[in-house]
This record gives sequence, structure tokens and C-alpha cells, in this order.
Amino acid sequence: MKRIFSNKEIVLGVTGSIAAYKACEIASRLVEYGARVLPVLTESAAELVGPASFEAITGRRAITGMFEPLQNPEIEHIAVATRAHLFLIAPATANVIAKAAHGIADDWLTTTLLATKAPILFAPAMNCNMYTHPATQENIKTLAGRGCRFVGPEEGRLACGFSGIGRMIDPATIIEACVPLLAPKKELAGKRVLITSGANHEPIDPVRFIGNRSSGKMGRAIALEALARGAEVTIISGPSEARMPWGATVISVGSAGEMAQAVEREAPKADVIIGAAAVADYTVANPAADKIKRDQETLTLTLVQNPDIIAGAGAKKRPGQFVVGFAAETENVIPNAIAKLKRKNLDLIVANLIGTSDSGFGTDTISASLITPDRHIEDLPLVTKDELANHLFNHIVAALA
Repeated sequence: MKRIFSNKEIVLGVTGSIAAYKACEIASRLVEYGARVLPVLTESAAELVGPASFEAITGRRAITGMFEPLQNPEIEHIAVATRAHLFLIAPATANVIAKAAHGIADDWLTTTLLATKAPILFAPAMNCNMYTHPATQENIKTLAGRGCRFVGPEEGRLACGFSGIGRMIDPATIIEACVPLLAPKKELAGKRVLITSGANHEPIDPVRFIGNRSSGKMGRAIALEALARGAEVTIISGPSEARMPWGATVISVGSAGEMAQAVEREAPKADVIIGAAAVADYTVANPAADKIKRDQETLTLTLVQNPDIIAGAGAKKRPGQFVVGFAAETENVIPNAIAKLKRKNLDLIVANLIGTSDSGFGTDTISASLITPDRHIEDLPLVTKDELANHLFNHIVAALA
């Protein structure tokens, strides 16, 4: 994600919600990713969290008032409105949402919102009754109709003591919601990308299962890249430690059989199918209905083959549909991957080395090669999984074009 945020000018509008303190974490993450963050605090927000905190994080003076003396004329609101790549309002109160919906410009933030052509993203935070009030919902609908985006809120315990919807969604999700708005390339707009991700759990009994070490990190990185390029993304995810990104439709499954059924249902609608899941090759023939007791020295399980999900997608692909597989190997990586590419009728395969400390399940980096049917090979000796996803979609976009 860092390359998407690098050198982007982001105006972080902070309004008078108790969640304002979380905006410090948002600012910190944006700066870490290389963005230039200009903090703008409403009068109410400045009562809740000090401007000095944002200035220390961003290295830039926080704007707190419409008529304060400006030491730097570039902070003038029209200049900022023109220069900004994104306006992120987090937290966004019912008050600022209402002002934006009705074109009220009575402070620095709302004045600049009215002047900008940049994308605007609101992260609402308020009492649950305020959020569900027809006036607030109508204001959100109005802004969405003008192209503004919203992320959250979520349900939970609120600062006012109520429980319900209105809690500002977590900072990591807010950052993810910025990605499609900042990414310069939208080559996949109007395209549907289907991704399998994570592990499979094949039941032995109601308590135990056979599984693998897949973390879901690769599937998450692929989904983020697809979203950044404008695609509509569906993820069929087995058990995973990685949280799937905001903006994607997630279908949760457990076993390989469940994953196969979901792919069978969703594949006809997809333009691109990417099999990044570590699908279990075998399943237990007859899982026990009750917990197996530890009353014998040995236990024999009969395993039978699961369906080959990506091979099924390759066999049934329609003209113009692009199918990508992964070959996770510990040895003979390229020869094994080429054999799978041909056998499964794939348009591209990612041959990746597993079993080392810096490449494989659970790692943030990976050693991989991208192989096409004509045996063109792009070697990526050791890259982050985000970087691999970028290279992967460069191939996909070129092929679809």
C-alpha cells in the first residue's frame, strides 16, 4: 500500500467526536506510508485533542480556525482544496455531515470541502440514534449521490453509554478505504475479480480437523491491489489470520468442498479468477459424528481427494475469462508449476517457494515466478506480497487489454 500513499496530499479533517483521539493513529499511519498529511481540526475537535499532537505526528501546522494568522500562505483554503488528492474526515460527526450535505461553509474545513474537487471520504462517529435518524441518513444519501464515500460506522459500545451502530470503524480499515480513492490506475473498473484465499479445515470429528499453515496474507494483498485498480472484488476465504480488506465481498467457508461449491456459484460472474487459497488436497472420508476418544494407541484416518478447484475453473472458463493459479512448492518449483499450468488450463501461474523463513505461509515476503503458457517467466527473488500482487495485476491487465 505504501506506493499508493507515497507523496499524496491528504487533508485529515477531525471533528468534535470523542473518537477524535483515534485520528492521531490515522495520521501516524498515513505518514508512515509516505503521505503528506495536513491536519484540520474543528473548534470542537480542538477541545478534545490537542493540535500539537497532530503537528508532532505530521510535521505540519494544524489548522484550527478560519481567521487565524497564517505564517504560510499555501495553507489558504482554496490552494489546499486544489492541491489535495483526498479529503478524509475522521471522525465525521452528524453535524459536519449535515453541513457538507447542505453546502454550509462556516469554518475552514467545511469551506474547503465546498471548494475541492478531490475525493472525499467520511468515517462517521456518533450516537446510534443520531446515526439512524432520518435526517442523518438522508444527508448521507445526498453526499453519496454526489460521489462522496463512507466507511463505517460499526456496532459496539459508544462513549455515551449506548450500544449500537455509530462507533467509528477502526483506523486500519479507514486507511484501506482510502486506497481505491488514491490509486492512479483504474484499468479494472467494471471488472469482477474472484479470489480464493486462506486455508481449509477438513473435519476429523466435531473438535479436530486437518489443516495447513496458510495465513491468507497473499489473498489479502491480491484483493487490495484489485480494489486499488477499480475492480469489484469477491473473496472466498477459508480460515485465515489475515483480515480481508474493506470494500470486498467476503464469503467465508471452512472445507475445500465448501470452497469448491462457492467457486462454482461465483465463477461464471467473474472476469478474473485467482486461486490463492492453500486448498486441502485431501479430506477425511468419514468424519466422526462425535468426538473421538483417546482410548487406543493408534488412529487410522482414510483420506480421499478433494476437488481441484482452480483446475475446475480452468476447464470451464469462458472466452475472455482469465484464470490464475498458485503453485506452492518446496522443490523443483518451476518444473512443477509449468506442469500445473498446462494440466489445469491456466492463463498464468505463480510459482512460489515455501518452507523458508522469509517465503511462504505466514510471511510478509515471498520468492516467486510468474509463468505464462508460452513459458515466459518473470522471476521475483524476494518481494513483499503487496509487490507480488502489483506484478500479478500488471500481467492480468496487459492480457485483458
